[in-house]
Amino acid sequence: MTTDLSAFAKDNGVKFFMVSYTDLFGSQRAKLVPAQAIADMQEDGAGFAAFASWLDSSPADPDMLAVPDPATVVQLPWKPEVAWVASTCMMEGEIVAQAPRNVLAAQVAKAKERGLTVKTGVEAEFFLLLPDGSDISDPADTAEKPCYDQQAVMRRYDVIAEICGYMLDLGWGPYQNDHEDANGQFEMNWHYADAMTTADRHSFFKFMVKSVAEKHGLRATFMPKPLAHLTGNGCHTHISVWREDGTNAFADDGDEMGLSAEGYHFLGGIMKHAQGMTAITNPTVNSYKRLNGAMTRSGATWSPNTVTWSGNNRTHMVRVPDAGRFELRLPDGAANPYLLQAAIIAAGLDGLDAKADPGKRRDNDMYAEPEKARGAPVLPLNMLDALRAFEKDKSLKAALGDEMSTAFLKLKYAEWKDFKAHLSEWEKANTLDI
Repeated sequence: MTTDLSAFAKDNGVKFFMVSYTDLFGSQRAKLVPAQAIADMQEDGAGFAAFASWLDSSPADPDMLAVPDPATVVQLPWKPEVAWVASTCMMEGEIVAQAPRNVLAAQVAKAKERGLTVKTGVEAEFFLLLPDGSDISDPADTAEKPCYDQQAVMRRYDVIAEICGYMLDLGWGPYQNDHEDANGQFEMNWHYADAMTTADRHSFFKFMVKSVAEKHGLRATFMPKPLAHLTGNGCHTHISVWREDGTNAFADDGDEMGLSAEGYHFLGGIMKHAQGMTAITNPTVNSYKRLNGAMTRSGATWSPNTVTWSGNNRTHMVRVPDAGRFELRLPDGAANPYLLQAAIIAAGLDGLDAKADPGKRRDNDMYAEPEKARGAPVLPLNMLDALRAFEKDKSLKAALGDEMSTAFLKLKYAEWKDFKAHLSEWEKANTLDI
């Protein structure tokens, strides 16, 4: 039964709704709608000028209407008089095909046609910085290997416990929180779910973490590489596929890795499209400072640079930690929550259809012995390489939809040109006197 948002407001003391959507660059956009007006918005949508956000539109286009999806409504735990709700973007009665949540909905539908549900969980790493973003917020967090540092995580207990408590209240099933491999970096894990639910929660999680951090006088960032000498923010994604009867289509007790033929084919699709997918999983200029970065202070980047897979080995792009699932370690904190999931499903379904072979399993340490994976495809070195790889991957573009792919490439190429026009301090320091 569809939730009546007006009734929800009356029952829960909600005064305002944030009618929200996510644009192609992962920016969250919203209008604050009084509860007294939400009935009309639930039926017709809140009006936005699409051109004013990162969507390929023009000022001459009609209003884009963000129609709230009442199944996603969440009362802000830190401000209960406000409720957040994700939206379906429409224009003149038609789905806006380039809108990221709509792109994911189309992929979910394609999987459902095959009797499959893709389930995922994300590990969204973030830093807690000073308000101006110049450095980590905890001056005592100086360990060379700070991962799982119990003193450091307890010094940020107020922030982490508040966020985890909210996730418990929301029923997400959070199960662990830790200080990560960089000073000032944290990770919070909650239970996996179907891809759309995970994307909605991922989107809300980023909003929640930033909001709670601001409440405590800090700044949270999911930027892939905010500090040059420290490990970057990944967004490792765990993937499994389930049949309508509730069985895990990836599980096979008779296989050495615990993966079924379907699991290997889905993985094969990921491997096949990895270079093109990188434009989506690692979508910013800064992403490639993490992905192809130098060794960090802790001794490892914890990010891949080659299209390889392994067993329970964190130095490869894909890790198979146990039966019935695998972990894609490619994505970073800048990944659009909806396009990330959409790209995984699109690549995986293509792998199923083509019975794709993921290639040789490799068990070497990719940081210490990269030569043992010689011949494996390499990941793009920068955003331009990634965009070109995506542009060449015709089947992935078609699967994600021509409208989204064209819009994404157009806006991202423009972003790259803007970056290239920027004169950095490094250039001045190193070439001014040539």
